[in-house]
Amino acid sequence: MTTFITWTQQAARLSAITGGLVLLGLMVMTVISVIGRGINAYGIGPIPGDFELIEYGTAFVIFWVLPWCQMRHGHVAVDVLARFFPKGLSHLINIISHGIMLIMAAFVARQLTIGCLDKFADGETSFILQMPVWWGMAVALPGAWLWMITALVTLILAVMPSLKGVGHDTV
Repeated sequence: MTTFITWTQQAARLSAITGGLVLLGLMVMTVISVIGRGINAYGIGPIPGDFELIEYGTAFVIFWVLPWCQMRHGHVAVDVLARFFPKGLSHLINIISHGIMLIMAAFVARQLTIGCLDKFADGETSFILQMPVWWGMAVALPGAWLWMITALVTLILAVMPSLKGVGHDTV
């Protein structure tokens, strides 16, 4: 169990770093494309299909940073009243919220997988670059499934707080 938790923590960290690097790449590409639009009169234009690349890249970034956000409890939480509750009730609310997040992550990962397979079967392509639409979904899938696994780990850690010191990160 502890190896699984440690592996998930490290995978979530690597996933977030990868997502961050892709986000930086998207930012640089956007700046280059905007500059290209500005100097279009000199024969240099924007990056062809920049909007499509941003669309695919954004899906990648969002899903690849969700596992780290989950592991670090970075999702929006309503703790205004919970801090006044007895410790046992607060713990129960924490467990329930992690359970709901696991259900939601599993649903999103499942639906993204179904959508990706559907777009693969349809053969739909993007307008400018003619890239298969399923590619944008496929690159997001590992992040979505890792988010679900991370949600499972955070639920386990909420139920069994004695495991919180496992791995390199305390969650």
